[in-house]
Amino acid sequence: MPAEEIKLDDKEIILIGTAHVSRQSVEEVRLAIPTYKPDVVAVELCQARFAVLKDPDLWKNTDIIKVIKEKKATLLFANLVMASFQRRIGDKIGIRPGEEIKTAIEVADATGIPVALIDRNIRTTLQRLWWMLSLKERFILVWSSFSSIFVVEDISEDEIEKLKEKDTLTAAVDEIAGKISTVKRVLLDERDAYMAKKIMDLKYKRILAVVGAGHTKGLLARLKGPVGDESSLEYVPPKKRGIWKWVIPLVILFLVSLGFFCGGSTQGYEMIKWWLLCNAIFAATGACIALAHPITILVAAIASPITSLNPTLAAGWFAGLSEAYLKRPKVADFESLYEDISSVKGFWKNPITRILMIVILANIGSMMGALVAMPILTKIMLGG
Repeated sequence: MPAEEIKLDDKEIILIGTAHVSRQSVEEVRLAIPTYKPDVVAVELCQARFAVLKDPDLWKNTDIIKVIKEKKATLLFANLVMASFQRRIGDKIGIRPGEEIKTAIEVADATGIPVALIDRNIRTTLQRLWWMLSLKERFILVWSSFSSIFVVEDISEDEIEKLKEKDTLTAAVDEIAGKISTVKRVLLDERDAYMAKKIMDLKYKRILAVVGAGHTKGLLARLKGPVGDESSLEYVPPKKRGIWKWVIPLVILFLVSLGFFCGGSTQGYEMIKWWLLCNAIFAATGACIALAHPITILVAAIASPITSLNPTLAAGWFAGLSEAYLKRPKVADFESLYEDISSVKGFWKNPITRILMIVILANIGSMMGALVAMPILTKIMLGG
């Protein structure tokens, strides 16, 4: 994709659209800096990702127990799934994902040109996305993420180059966006607006920006028009609070109480039995699928009937913490994580990804157990 040059007032902006797993993109970036001689090189990175790029061992200090306690397991898993998707494509052509961004930084440093980070913090992006989704949309997104683990496509290097019209992240986003429009708005459109604002705020006249090809069209449109307010795009909506979270627990308690009142203790205890069984079996099954330790499976089974009645708790958190304490990840597990996520088997092999999957799958199982239990309890109450 040829570079796009824009002249706005006293600024000249050169946009280089790349595929994040493309050898040709690396060479284009390597040549673009000495060719255009910019005053600054702007790259599609946030401070957190830049720190990891400069110090690859930084993320090895991650405390998985702290991640679970802070309710960030799903966000971390989503990050790893996206990394896995790009890694597997990159492996097919022998290039590491994001190599073109790394090259841009290295060439800029070597020639004494400053580097500007223009992307929004990845955590902010994922948090905005998660809290804007409905319960149904979250389920679809998590399911799509798990499905992508099993996608093994025979993609040639020529086909990778075609992704320059729509980089790997954009291609993945577009696939999900048909079902969840919020995904495209937060992951692509908002970041286009954010990066455009960051570029316009740079105090340089000649700016070379290296971004994913999927962002070039949006950036061009934003740069030629109003760029918007940066603070509004960094705002993370508070957790949704309200009576809706208590609907299922209140309905369950109402049904069981009605069972005891109208049908006597036999009917009431029968309803409790099925509530316990549905929750325990589905949550335990989720933990089993993630190959959890037997004690962790038991923890998921015991926690699910209780946590399903309390929206502030989740069976997956208890199961994940149990697994983390029983099989606490070692430094070597973090060191091999990048390699392990390049295969389906690796997600189950590595203790870190296995713990994250236990959290997510036990939570999904618990939710499904509650949904299955409701019609069963209703049928028992009605004497069916």
